[in-house]
Amino acid sequence: MVMAINQVQMQPGLSLVEFMQRYGSQSQCEQALATARWPNGFVCPACRSNLHTRFERDDRGYWQCRRCRHQTTVTAGTIFASSKLALTTWFLAMHLLTQAKNNVSALELRRQLGVNWRTAWRIKHKLMQVMLERESRRQLSGRVEIDDAYLGGERTAEPGKAGRGSPNKVPFVIAVSTLDQDKPHQVVLHCTSFTTENIRDWANASLCGDTETVSDGLLAFRALREEVASHHVIITGSGRAAAQHPEFRWVNTLLGNLKTAINGTYHGFKFAKYAPREVVEYLSDTRP
Repeated sequence: MVMAINQVQMQPGLSLVEFMQRYGSQSQCEQALATARWPNGFVCPACRSNLHTRFERDDRGYWQCRRCRHQTTVTAGTIFASSKLALTTWFLAMHLLTQAKNNVSALELRRQLGVNWRTAWRIKHKLMQVMLERESRRQLSGRVEIDDAYLGGERTAEPGKAGRGSPNKVPFVIAVSTLDQDKPHQVVLHCTSFTTENIRDWANASLCGDTETVSDGLLAFRALREEVASHHVIITGSGRAAAQHPEFRWVNTLLGNLKTAINGTYHGFKFAKYAPREVVEYLSDTRP
């Protein structure tokens, strides 16, 4: 019996060897950050002039505007600005978080980066918050598969209601847009409650007007009819047959991978507090 290949997880990535060749030194990281910030060359954040000089002070590179004399660094205004850690540490953390098959715990990040646990935790959550803010601006178009799901459940330290009523169970919507070749193109995962009003607000923020959506029979998804070009409802029932329905191939694949990634990484987890960040970390691992 041949096991089916998980096409999402088999996407090519950047090997550690390739990463170290590109970003193994502080100067390489600074240059990569400068290119990302100023793709067409330096632009003064104060007066927008591109005339400048460069110099070093206390082992840090500075850009000085020749028009207004404003001085800045490549890390100014970023999450790296007040950090005492080398950019190589930050870049390696980004690589580990985005290339791992499963989510990476702060404990594992501590081992890989050679820092203490608290520092690793702060690095991880700063990076995930930035990714979360970026993903919140993403909109899907074309054909989009949509499903509702829950993360988490009852925690032994915080006993509560069972099933969907558990205080540590977080509802979220997963939406996957597909290309003409029926391959996943973009993904949006958003934590919300399953009310008509919240689904409508989510659709306004996450879906373009020309989108063609397909979902199961959740009543709240009826709100999509008012927000997109067309909305198709397919009653799938429950159990294995629903999970294997061809119309929801990619949304179910990604949903299964998400739960496996989180369950395989964490022994204890406050879903109600950290679910949005952990979800977006998984999203970065599976971005086509």
